[in-house]
Amino acid sequence: MKIHETQKGQALGSFVRISGIVSSGLGRAHVFMAQKHYQEQFVTIMGTSVWPGTLNLSVSDSHLVNYIALRIKSGIDTLDAEKQDLESAKQISLENIESYRIRGFLRDGISFGGATAFKANFMANDKTVECAVLIPDLTRHFDVVEVISPTFLREYLDLIDGDEVELELYLN
Repeated sequence: MKIHETQKGQALGSFVRISGIVSSGLGRAHVFMAQKHYQEQFVTIMGTSVWPGTLNLSVSDSHLVNYIALRIKSGIDTLDAEKQDLESAKQISLENIESYRIRGFLRDGISFGGATAFKANFMANDKTVECAVLIPDLTRHFDVVEVISPTFLREYLDLIDGDEVELELYLN
């Protein structure tokens, strides 16, 4: 990702921007997000516990390429992506974006997987909220960004499916 690019989805100044469309997920994130083991780690990253759910954003075009680059940095394969998008994502340098490892755990014989988080700002409806992009080690979709925040984003920002929003991930 080049700094000072003006194309949508590219780095502008000292941050990386990803735009996406709010979309409903499977409604299962709360099962994972409410786990004490995860919440303790989110406090370390965000300074407080986070809302027990995620907000999903569908991404495409250059925004998808930027997200694939984050997935690569997280060590997650993106086998379903178009070859051209993968190659473009591999050319993006994210060495100055800090990643935070979320450790998985076992509880009562059930495995809860790990994830990687990237701190960001979430912008919609003229408001900005601190958040993190969460990339689970096991995920079904390579084109859906999961966002966590101490704030219930849908309610606070009055979001509905189909709304376009932006994320800014800051470079160190």
